Amino acid sequence: MSNPVTVTSITSPGAGRLWLLLLSVALLGGCSSLYYNTMEKFGYEKRDILVDRVEDARDSQNDAQETFRSSLERFQSVVDTPDTELKGQYAEMSDAYEDSKSSAEKVRERIDKVEDVAEDLFDEWEDELDKYESASLRRSSEQQLDETRTQYNQLISRMHEAEDRMDPVLQAFQDQVLYLKHNLNAQAIGSLENELVGIRQDVDELIRNMEQSVAESEAFIRRFREGG
Repeated sequence: MSNPVTVTSITSPGAGRLWLLLLSVALLGGCSSLYYNTMEKFGYEKRDILVDRVEDARDSQNDAQETFRSSLERFQSVVDTPDTELKGQYAEMSDAYEDSKSSAEKVRERIDKVEDVAEDLFDEWEDELDKYESASLRRSSEQQLDETRTQYNQLISRMHEAEDRMDPVLQAFQDQVLYLKHNLNAQAIGSLENELVGIRQDVDELIRNMEQSVAESEAFIRRFREGG
């Protein structure tokens, strides 16, 4: 799996150095070990990459919250104005659904990237425990590893919970769009109103889960930045 770096979250001391970094990463994107080696030469360890990707996942979930909330409002506006032009209403609902679908896919991609680098980081950390001469330092590092892995597992579990809750909402949005597409008439608009009540509850629950996931992400980022 390729490992693209997020340009906006890494600052470089010079444009030339940044350009060289991006070129190297692009050329080595298909090989994780070469990718990490290249990034390390520019001062970016796996922990830095992991934090960067957790931040990206957090941001995508924040964006998804707003997209799903906005889509629900757009669906509701269609139902509340049954006398307007039906094809325009269908187009509005279809666009809202596609926006939500795209936002959900971005969340999934960002979570996958977090998992990729986390697995490599923990494997490396565990392998390097055997390099310690000091038994006390090794125990301390091993304890840190266990604590960090526990916090990470909580984080990724929360991310997946929020991710899983997107699917029924997307399916409900799709059902509404399909129903209106197949029944372009005022009666179809009216029949969608009752369905929106349940969808609103699902969206509210999804947003609560995403907020909890974002909070887990921010706690994890703080731990790493504090050197935990």
